[in-house]
Amino acid sequence: MAAYINRTISMISTDSGSAHSRGPIFPANGDNRHYRESSPLQIFVKAKKKINDIFSEINVYVQDSTKYVNTIQSNKTLIQDEEAKKINDYVNKVKGIREVLARDHMKVAFFGRTSSGKSTVINAMLRDKILPSGIGHTTNCFVQVEGSENGEAYLITEANSEKQNVMSVGKLAHALCDEKLQESQLVRIFWPRDKCSLLRDDVVLVDSPGVDITPNLDEWIEKHCLDADVFVLVAHAQSTLMITEKSFFHKVSQRLSKPNIFLLNNHWDTSASEPEYLDQDANEQHRARVQHTERAIDFLVEELKVCSQKEAAERVFFISARECLQARCKEAQGQSIQNGALAEGFPARYFEFQDFERKFEECISKSAVKTKFEQHVQRGKVIANDMRVTMDTLYERAQKLKSDKNESKKETYEKLNYTEQKLLLLTQQMKEKIQQMVSETEEKVKKALSEEIRRLSVLVEEFNAPFHSDALVLNVYKRELHAHVESGLGSNLRARLSNALAMNIESSQREMTEHMSTLLPADRRQQTLGILARRQPFEILYRLNCDNLCADFQEDLEFRFSWGVTSLISRFVQGNSRHQMSLKNYVNQIPPTPPSSDELWYSQEHVVYPNTPRSEDWLSGLASRIALASVTSQGTIGGLLVSGFMLKTIGWRVVLVTGAIYGSMYLYEWITWTNKAKEKAFKRQYVDHATKKLRLIVDLTSANCSHQVQQELSSTFARLCQLIDQATSDMASTMKELEKEIQLLESAANSAKVLRNKSDYLAKELDMFEETYLRMYN
Repeated sequence: MAAYINRTISMISTDSGSAHSRGPIFPANGDNRHYRESSPLQIFVKAKKKINDIFSEINVYVQDSTKYVNTIQSNKTLIQDEEAKKINDYVNKVKGIREVLARDHMKVAFFGRTSSGKSTVINAMLRDKILPSGIGHTTNCFVQVEGSENGEAYLITEANSEKQNVMSVGKLAHALCDEKLQESQLVRIFWPRDKCSLLRDDVVLVDSPGVDITPNLDEWIEKHCLDADVFVLVAHAQSTLMITEKSFFHKVSQRLSKPNIFLLNNHWDTSASEPEYLDQDANEQHRARVQHTERAIDFLVEELKVCSQKEAAERVFFISARECLQARCKEAQGQSIQNGALAEGFPARYFEFQDFERKFEECISKSAVKTKFEQHVQRGKVIANDMRVTMDTLYERAQKLKSDKNESKKETYEKLNYTEQKLLLLTQQMKEKIQQMVSETEEKVKKALSEEIRRLSVLVEEFNAPFHSDALVLNVYKRELHAHVESGLGSNLRARLSNALAMNIESSQREMTEHMSTLLPADRRQQTLGILARRQPFEILYRLNCDNLCADFQEDLEFRFSWGVTSLISRFVQGNSRHQMSLKNYVNQIPPTPPSSDELWYSQEHVVYPNTPRSEDWLSGLASRIALASVTSQGTIGGLLVSGFMLKTIGWRVVLVTGAIYGSMYLYEWITWTNKAKEKAFKRQYVDHATKKLRLIVDLTSANCSHQVQQELSSTFARLCQLIDQATSDMASTMKELEKEIQLLESAANSAKVLRNKSDYLAKELDMFEETYLRMYN
């Protein structure tokens, strides 16, 4: 330790002998711009600007991330509420860091006993008389000097945040005294930055009351010392370190880890002004300096343990703040700093004050950059790393969801395509099935209705309503008979066809439903059961409408003798007509064969010419003429002709017997022509008429029944197709929704990738800042 002290003292002694040759110590015009540009404080200024720029980018990045998270927050499978909340919380965290960075500055706190010269030292460093100074207790509270952003000089207090004008140093002194503030209160003086280089470099200087006038050292430390980068203990050179000064820094050392402490032995010029001191030799002067230096180093190294011996030797200085302040005030006025009453050895003391400023700037810049920004850098790294992990997770999650959605879209497309193709095939099959069912129904109804028409006489005979030939009663009888026939035919047809047709239709519907249900999703197959659920089974309605169909029926209830000439001729004509019709049909059914030679000869011998009547044609013509004569005569002449012809041909006895028999038969039939016979004749005539009419509507009725079957099956198939159409429509909508979700997920993945890459960029920026401004001091 003695070696460090001797080397320092010898360096100062040597410099004092050649002080006039040191250009940088006494600039001719007071211009120190080059010195400020190379000042270590610029490291803090540049570092602060850089870290603010980085956190400005981090703020923009966090804002973009928050917007991105708010955009995708509705998708709970993509991001959880905790992740979204964590990212949103970073907004306030970054905002708080930026506010702290904006207020961050290099803070130096000056402490010492009353009248040790703390305010004067600060004024000398600021190169202006800003703080009040003088003999006695001049500073009764904490005074903080910092740069003004708008170039305005003003002060504020804790109790009053309104700006108070600072017109002069005297006005400032009076303002402080008038306030009568408590010793732990703070007055903040804002001084124009362009008037002081330290203030331009974000240095804040804090003056304090004397540590020997208050027991509230803990309160001082709590309020004003925890954020200080450098502490300057200003001691009186005429005395050694006192218990009060040591006690304060012991308390500071307990609260802060290895605080940066500089020790200034002020008023060193007073010892040089005493006559008895001038007569001492150089060794005695050195012994006094060595004594102060040893005690200061021992206090810093052994008691406080805040630095090494080498660092402690470089933090002890012997100065005269009053001389330095006077010199710099003259320098500002353009005068030589050597003019005026200056004690011997001033150049050495001035140089040492400049050396203190240089080392103080190095120390405070190093300490401020490390203490102010290192924590912010680490917090920024944590934010960037957390954001990167989150964005990487979101990116992978979005990619996975996108892949799943693409797979779902592919499956839905394939299912939709399969359903549409299968539906076309089933539609064709069902159409053929329905057409076959319709044809079978039509044939069955046609056959059954024809059979029932042939049995119509039985149905009519079952009608037992009272019959009378009166016109009014007969009309009612007809209406009831129409209803009976229609009901009977309908019930007979239903008995023969309905059950079989209903079973076939139900079987076809069940088969149709089973085939179509395979095209429906599993959750919708239950809906097909509702289509088959019916309150009543399907039943065909046979609409014969006998009332209108037989409306033109006109009964003939007049008495006609069955063996009368007219009746015989009519029966003969009808029988002959039926015989010729059947013969004609039989001949038409025999295929023609080539004639043999005998047949050819016979046909040539018996040629039948078109104008030569044959025997059967002559008999038919004769019967027709007799019938025509009988029908047209309807009187005596016809009867006489027939009687004369018969009498001449057969004889009168035969004619008489025949006439008696004929008359007896006529009388018998006339007597038996009762109401019952009339009803029987009526029913026979009705059956004949209804049979003709019903045969006309056989095709129409069968077509109507087949149409009902077609409508029933088509309706069932249409409802099934509607379910499938709804399912395919839902699948198409699902594909559109999946397409939208895929696009959103793709956008989310791209955004997450960009944000992840930006977090890497910000982390590299913080690493470069750490490499440039923090590791350089390690």
